[in-house]
Amino acid sequence: MAHDTTHNDHGSATKRIWIVFAILSVVTIIEVILGIIKPEFLTQTYLLAMRLLNWIFIILTLYKAYYIAWAFMHLEHETKGLRRAIVWTGVFLISYLIFILLTEGNYIYEVYKGGHMAWDF
Repeated sequence: MAHDTTHNDHGSATKRIWIVFAILSVVTIIEVILGIIKPEFLTQTYLLAMRLLNWIFIILTLYKAYYIAWAFMHLEHETKGLRRAIVWTGVFLISYLIFILLTEGNYIYEVYKGGHMAWDF
């Protein structure tokens, strides 16, 4: 009997891995297609001083990171408090990093564009 249970668990784990692979592949293919095609309405539309296409890439990348943690770090089987502690800490830190990078990058661009410094790279 124990052998049958192990076999069913193995079949279930294999199915789960293929489902995770399919979901991550679809998201990656969408990112690659958008990166190659670069639809004009997404590159010409701005949201919070950044192109809408860039926001889509950031959101899809965060989704993939969350899903990888959910599936491969086995967060789906943990308690709600531990899941929230791990996920919300990562979401906060990544959001803060994006905010800092965009703010500082925009400042540096404006300094160079405004003529305070030459483009001497």
